[in-house]
Amino acid sequence: MGLWVLPADDPPTEWIDAATGHRVIRLSREPGSASLYFNQNAYSSDGRKLVITTPGGLSAINLKTREIKQVVEGRVSVIVSGRKSGEVYYMKGSTICATNLDSGITREIAKLPARWAVSTLNADETLLAGTYMEETGPLPADAAASQRLPQQQATGPDGKPLTFAEQREMSLNSRLEQHIPMAMFVVDVRTGVAKTFFRSTDWLNHLQFSPTDPSLLMFCHEGPWHRVDRIWTIRTDGTQLIKIHTRTMNMEIAGHEFWSPDGKIIWYDLQTPRGEDFWVAGHEVATGKKTYYHLQRDEWSVHFNVSPDGKLFAGDGGDAEMVAHARDGKWIYLYRPEGIPDVAGIKAPNSEDLVVPGFFRSERLVNMAKHDYRLEPNVTFTPDGKWIIFRSNMFGQTQVFAVEIEKATKH
Repeated sequence: MGLWVLPADDPPTEWIDAATGHRVIRLSREPGSASLYFNQNAYSSDGRKLVITTPGGLSAINLKTREIKQVVEGRVSVIVSGRKSGEVYYMKGSTICATNLDSGITREIAKLPARWAVSTLNADETLLAGTYMEETGPLPADAAASQRLPQQQATGPDGKPLTFAEQREMSLNSRLEQHIPMAMFVVDVRTGVAKTFFRSTDWLNHLQFSPTDPSLLMFCHEGPWHRVDRIWTIRTDGTQLIKIHTRTMNMEIAGHEFWSPDGKIIWYDLQTPRGEDFWVAGHEVATGKKTYYHLQRDEWSVHFNVSPDGKLFAGDGGDAEMVAHARDGKWIYLYRPEGIPDVAGIKAPNSEDLVVPGFFRSERLVNMAKHDYRLEPNVTFTPDGKWIIFRSNMFGQTQVFAVEIEKATKH
């Protein structure tokens, strides 16, 4: 059977993508449901359940039976699903809470001051980390307003209308140039006590604890990627501040960083320069060793991710207005990495100090031609490595889908 095209209020629950031969299932049942951001752990500690957002709160989907159970009622800001406890951590207003996905029992961890928000949980579930804007400094009355897109069509220096992506760059740059004083803090999960450990006038964002090292935190300097040194790590006592990637050419960009499941590698989107040459780059935390996997223009994705065993990658594609300006990029992708060996086994004298090169062999999994990429699909691998989860509006309102990595039919 082919790709179904049905009314927005009646999307299919399962089909074989006619263009790829892969099985796709709709996991959610309620319009407006969405999977989490690509770098947030959405899976229960036993790997059986997937946490999603719904118009009414948070729900957990049993990945085997597809049963959906609401676990949190009301509007919340999701942080992450714990890797040990079977709880999902989130903010409800200014209060940090944790709810057990099986029992539904909820506990309050801490109530934060205004402008404080946590966004990540460490590997042993002892610390949460977040950021806040300082009370002093050039804080606008509505700090979020500087990040919104203009209400009317903006134009560039040449007088031509800017694309959606270009307008977003202008908004990011406007926020960056305010140099609002910010700080990073941690909250002790057991006591609820918060402690500030780092201050900056850079725009601090995208905090991600290592999945294995409880005191190692990755974060970014937000803003237009070609302007900022984006990717950093730091210890939760404020020591060992390390820049992960150094630009070597003008308009080189690196971002949408994420951890490997074993915590040994930081992966990120690298473009040399922006919009022209595409890589998924890896930084080995212990040694600083770099690996670059090359992609073709149409294979670039808004977000990438890596399988639990580290052997496969996935991407959520992109439309023609995005940075790659792909002609045919609206697909969910699977990538198989391949290295580039030394010719005849002959190595350069300093080969151990150089970037390890490679490339991706891509496979298209889902046709996203009818998806509006203002909603980013945000791919993740299931814990068993057999499915890729994503969100999509291809049938109208947003729903959560899964595509099977193993092909269902022969082409």
